[in-house]
Amino acid sequence: MLREPSCPRCGRRVRPPGLWTSAWQCAAHGPVAPLQPPREPGETSLDLVLDAAQVPVWLPWPLPVGWVVTGFAHAGDERSGALGIAVALSGPAPLGGVGEMAFVAEDPGVGLGARLAGLIGPDPGAGFDKGPPELRVRHGGHDIPMWSVDTGGARTAVYAGEAYASWLWLVLSPADTGVLTCELSGLRDLRDRVDGATLPPPFGAPSPFLEAALRPVDDE
Repeated sequence: MLREPSCPRCGRRVRPPGLWTSAWQCAAHGPVAPLQPPREPGETSLDLVLDAAQVPVWLPWPLPVGWVVTGFAHAGDERSGALGIAVALSGPAPLGGVGEMAFVAEDPGVGLGARLAGLIGPDPGAGFDKGPPELRVRHGGHDIPMWSVDTGGARTAVYAGEAYASWLWLVLSPADTGVLTCELSGLRDLRDRVDGATLPPPFGAPSPFLEAALRPVDDE
């Protein structure tokens, strides 16, 4: 059975728009951009995400050696478009085993990045960007600073920043996959189909990290 949309902040099922409101409603968080079920990796899923995208669709570029795209998730509906987008990747972790990462772009207040990071959210929180940034990535000739976000002991390494009026999140699991950030020098917005960037990224098997992190709380 197909899953219904859920709250991007907590995973509860949401009520669709009705006579008195055009917004999806979460019992705990009020009006939200509904989180759609994760999409499997592939060109068809990518095209659907790109068609709906109202925020960047970030991908590290060049990709770390051996890493592939393993799924997509987005928050929003047909009326709003995708106001939050996650791109998941998997590959060899620097210290052994399999690592997972997800890049998220979202409008303020959506909560998708915080959900993947294991935070209450919906945003990184006041003061997260005090001090020098721990990571810088480049896009379009500009540096994008990112700061480490305290996850309170979660098994993830999380960085957040701001780019083009949207939050930018990087979530890495397990936390020691964060060593990989030294290899992340640039970002590609998959909406840009110029300068030879029309080829789709390499795809792998669906991401268990994305599926587990975004499972609805009442999903059987």
